[in-house]
Amino acid sequence: MPKALSYLIGKVEALESRLQPYIESQPEPTAQWFNIDGLMEYLPDHPAKATIYGWVSNKQIPYHKGGKKLRFLKTEIDKWLETGKRQSQSELREKASTYCDSKNIGG
Repeated sequence: MPKALSYLIGKVEALESRLQPYIESQPEPTAQWFNIDGLMEYLPDHPAKATIYGWVSNKQIPYHKGGKKLRFLKTEIDKWLETGKRQSQSELREKASTYCDSKNIGG
């Protein structure tokens, strides 16, 4: 058994050394961008264009604007989806209270 194991380890190391130049020559992944149609297809619930425009208007979704075109970066959209939890009433009250205290508002 030890002989077979050392044989397999040797073969794996040989494969790794042969593949290393190909692994190192792979280009860095480029940023993936969506236009509004691509974003509609990418999002899990496939929202309507009007919904996405509403999110952009209310600054609820990360976006970039180049001229008149909206663009969405996949990594930012993924992060936005992951942190899409809505705050509870008590969390919102606590946040508002903390803000008011920091600004000396209300008393």
